[in-house]
Amino acid sequence: MIASLNFPALHASHSAIWFAHPGEPAVRISKGEAISRAAETPLIMLNAPLVAQRLGYPELSGLDLLELFAFIHPAQFMVPTPMGLVRALKLPFPFRGEGRGGGHAPELALQSPLPTLSPEGERADSPLPESAIPALLHAAAEALIATLERPDWPQREGAWTGLQALARLRWPWAGVASKALKQPEKAERWLFSRLPEWEEQQPRPQPRQITLAEADAEAQLEALTGTGAERREGQRQFARTAAHIFAPREKRQEPHMLLAEAGTGIGKTLGYLAPASLWSHGAGGTVWISTYTKALQRQLSRETERIYGSEADFRKRVVIRKGRENYLCLLNLEDALQGGFQNRAAVLAQLVARWAAYSRDGDMIGGDLPGWLTTLFRRAGVTALTDRRGECVYAGCPHYRKCFIEHAARSSQNADLVIANHALVMVNAARAREQQGRPTRIIFDEGHHLHDAADSMFAVALTGQETVEMRRWVMGPEGKSRGRRRGLAARLSDVASYDELGGRAIEAARIAAEALPGEGWLARIREGAPSGEIEQLLAAIRGTVYARDESGAEDAGYGLETELAELDGPLIAAALDAARAIDALHGPLVALGRRLEVLTEDPPDWLDGQARARIEGALASLGWRIDLLAAWAALLGRIGGPTDPDFVDWLALDRVEGREYDMGLHRRWLDPGKPLAEAVIKPAHGVLVTSATLKAGEDWGPALTRTGAVHLEKTPELFEARSPFDYATQAEVLIVTDVRKGDMAGLAGAYGRLIEAAGGGALGLFTAIKRLRAVHGRIADRLAQSGLPLYAQHVDPMETGTLVDIFRDDPRASLLGTDSLRDGVDVPGDSLRLVIMEGVPWPKPDILHRARRAAGGGTKYDDMIIRARLAQAFGRLIRRADDRGRFVMLSSAFPSRLLSAFPPGTPVRRVTLSEALQAVQSGVSAQANQGARFDPVTGSGGEMQ
Repeated sequence: MIASLNFPALHASHSAIWFAHPGEPAVRISKGEAISRAAETPLIMLNAPLVAQRLGYPELSGLDLLELFAFIHPAQFMVPTPMGLVRALKLPFPFRGEGRGGGHAPELALQSPLPTLSPEGERADSPLPESAIPALLHAAAEALIATLERPDWPQREGAWTGLQALARLRWPWAGVASKALKQPEKAERWLFSRLPEWEEQQPRPQPRQITLAEADAEAQLEALTGTGAERREGQRQFARTAAHIFAPREKRQEPHMLLAEAGTGIGKTLGYLAPASLWSHGAGGTVWISTYTKALQRQLSRETERIYGSEADFRKRVVIRKGRENYLCLLNLEDALQGGFQNRAAVLAQLVARWAAYSRDGDMIGGDLPGWLTTLFRRAGVTALTDRRGECVYAGCPHYRKCFIEHAARSSQNADLVIANHALVMVNAARAREQQGRPTRIIFDEGHHLHDAADSMFAVALTGQETVEMRRWVMGPEGKSRGRRRGLAARLSDVASYDELGGRAIEAARIAAEALPGEGWLARIREGAPSGEIEQLLAAIRGTVYARDESGAEDAGYGLETELAELDGPLIAAALDAARAIDALHGPLVALGRRLEVLTEDPPDWLDGQARARIEGALASLGWRIDLLAAWAALLGRIGGPTDPDFVDWLALDRVEGREYDMGLHRRWLDPGKPLAEAVIKPAHGVLVTSATLKAGEDWGPALTRTGAVHLEKTPELFEARSPFDYATQAEVLIVTDVRKGDMAGLAGAYGRLIEAAGGGALGLFTAIKRLRAVHGRIADRLAQSGLPLYAQHVDPMETGTLVDIFRDDPRASLLGTDSLRDGVDVPGDSLRLVIMEGVPWPKPDILHRARRAAGGGTKYDDMIIRARLAQAFGRLIRRADDRGRFVMLSSAFPSRLLSAFPPGTPVRRVTLSEALQAVQSGVSAQANQGARFDPVTGSGGEMQ
């Protein structure tokens, strides 16, 4: 096989670049030489975009093992690192690679999460030598190509057909793979004929009214945890209390509601799954379990497998739901495969088609599509494969019966448990297409994010991009725009032709939509030549924002804003004209909606099945666009008039690195809990909101407000179970007092030295991307020279989930990130033993925060937010009983009143950086001497020899 793979391999890190021909020792080369060799012949590499970034050569291409893995093992998880290849392909380990040219020792040593220390404190072992990686890449390539010849290869169907298409696209691996993959005796089925169809099912009857006994909920918990499991009293109490939300409702609009703070380690997931599964089985109803992060969705999917024995029963009873934009659109994929995509984008389409045939649910964002796959095609526009622009024609689509989204939607109606996210639950509660799809028993996990989710859900923005999208939906493609999107007249051609009233409404809507911004709107506004009433308004907003903004963000290139107050005459006049334009579109759409409803209820002779499908598709999206236009009209009506105490309104100019990309009016609820309570909680029968940091302090008041509970007639039940961990011995908070604010060199030095002292395993959290990039740029190379890989959001060309997978997989790696890494990241064990924060995570002092701060008690409101952020960041550190670690705050001015954010009993010290380094190093030494050792092949721990 090695003769057919006679290509050199290249590995690049922050410390060195290694190159090797098959069977030859690896040599260390310069960036220039690596670029030259890459231009001469195809190179085998792992994660070409990452290698290209480290070489400073964006146009690098070659034989990327990740692409080959995605073709051969679609829908299979793999950490995109050399050791990830070892595990996924079950390569022999340890193996030996040869190195020369000033590299590390050639042998491949088993890696410990903490460096083993000699009595003198020196490192006694080393991680995988980089000089061995080219040989490892060759071995992985051989193993992958050999898989194509195996008769028991489970993903064989469709591979030969896909490979022929990839060969026509000149995919680098096509030549080698074609020699190993034999043509099947029978023609392979087309992808779209292989996918299963959903079937219409009888509507599920309403659930029976039953009351769960606390003892039954506890017994169900014991069944789920299994015999011999650790008895957690807090978990048992939680399960008993959670059973209360499933009791029959006593009054309309008065659900049973429980707010539960269950500390890390309580086991709250199984604590609420026990009564939820018990009620679902007994009552014949559906429980919606809502999360904020995709990581918890994946965890819940694993946990619920315990409830149902067989895979078939699990898939029938548990459904994972996300927003439409997360799923592969089969019609978009078909367009891409038939010439809609070109060059590298076309290669991506073929690999996605391979995945679609084996995917569990078609989820492209956080599902079984490898998160690293789409980042290999940075400029390929992967979003074009999902329904992100409202193009879905629903029943009018030829793949409607196979649609992943429709599969999930229909499966959820008869499922026991639906695992969704906060936004989708709110959408289904507020405007589900059918009453049957509305959640009535809801569990909000990660409940501390419920306020933020409601804030986004019930927000209104009248901006250039939003109005352009509305115009496209009404009018379809214009000018040079491409795509299969069609306007109202095209989608409802039968209505326009045969129904006079409907045709008039469509034509009136089309004419009115011409007042909305179209192609080139932003350039016209910049040039001072806006066209139409809405562009005139946006131009006036832009001028006002530039004139009044005092945030100091103009020179920094960030977005600008100003409050909606004391406006001048021209802007008010422009708002009145814009309001008339909005009303002119709103009226015809309302009339069209009424007419379409009449046609579906009393269909005329010309309304055949296809026409009815188009009408139903239009009705599905018409309603919320009518609501959006009404919200825009209300927002415009506010200009020049009195303020509404329930809302915060402002003008904004959105920019990134000084480049303008949008502008407009914004409206948020002062208290998002109000619409949350009215639209989601009150219509439900039972609601549980839970989190490890729901209170973020001792007072339940903020939690009651931010979950909407204060707006209910019935007082919610409150529950609290503190974490069982011994924080006094497992963790320590170190507040470093001698790193000066604004000293970038000092900040970077502190991060670098702390990571070195810990031997990696550090999560660094930043409040600004600019500082994150600056710190990473200063320390990445230095750490790599010590064998400590450093990864970073907004730097490395990988999505966040992949970065976390790599971090979790390599105990010597460290990861820098921003808000999204502060919670929702579950990295138990030795891979995370140090959390570093650059400073106090103060709320951004924007107009919205200022208004809520004034209404929420000033400093108390700020402290509530900061405590919640600190508690979540600290919560990344200790995830299980044997975890140990330190939380380092690089802020000399850390207020003592915020220390209550940390669990009771956690030691807190104010120290110099030198003292912090000693503490971290001593902790590493203590852990290493306790005997824990990590096997990089199996991922398991064992006794250190």
